[in-house]
Amino acid sequence: MKKILLASNNPGKVREIAAILADHDGGAAIGNIEILPQSAFDIPEAEETGLSFVENAILKARNAAKYSGLPAIADDSGLEVDALGGAPGVYSARYAGVAASDAENNAKLLEALREVPDGLRTARFRCVMVFLRHAADPSPLIAQGIWEGRILHGPRGEGGFGYDPLFFVPECGCASAELAAEAKNRLSHRGKAVRELARQLFATGGV
Repeated sequence: MKKILLASNNPGKVREIAAILADHDGGAAIGNIEILPQSAFDIPEAEETGLSFVENAILKARNAAKYSGLPAIADDSGLEVDALGGAPGVYSARYAGVAASDAENNAKLLEALREVPDGLRTARFRCVMVFLRHAADPSPLIAQGIWEGRILHGPRGEGGFGYDPLFFVPECGCASAELAAEAKNRLSHRGKAVRELARQLFATGGV
C-alpha cells in the first residue's frame, strides 16, 4: 500500500479529504493508498508566508515531504467575501489572530458585515490542492475548487468546521454546517479540488 502524507493537523480536513478520495472513481487504485495525517509524524508547522493559496499549499507540501520522506498532499483554502474585497482570503484561518478559534473568526466576520445587506453578502470558498512526489519535486500537480454562496447573519448548523455555520448554500437552502457530510463532500470547494487532483494523479501515473 502506498503511503501519502496529508500536510494538515486539522482533523476535520483530514476526515473530509480521506472520505472524498475513498469515494473517487479510481476505485481499486484508491484502495491501495493510505492517507496519513501530518500529526503521525514529528513535523513542524510550515510558515504560510505565501501571498496566494497556491504558494501556501506548495510551502506546506514541501515541508511535509521534507520531514516525512513521503509524497505529500497539501491544501490551502479560505473564504473570499466580495464586500470585503476578497478578505479574509489566505488569512481565513487566522482572521481574528494567529491562534484564533473558529468562533472568534466567525464573530469577526459577522461584525465586519454587520451593515451589509443580503444581496451584497456574496462569497465563495476556494481550495487549492497540490501533490508533490518528493520534497524537491519541480512540477507539483495543482488542482482548484470553488464553492459559491453567501454569508448569513448568524451561525446555523452543528456540522463542518471553520466558516461552515455562516456559509449559505443557495442550491440547498441551508448552511454548509447543516449539510450531511456526503452532500458537503460532493458540493464543496475541497471536494472539487480533491477529485480534480485525484484525476490528475491517476492520469499521470503519479500513484
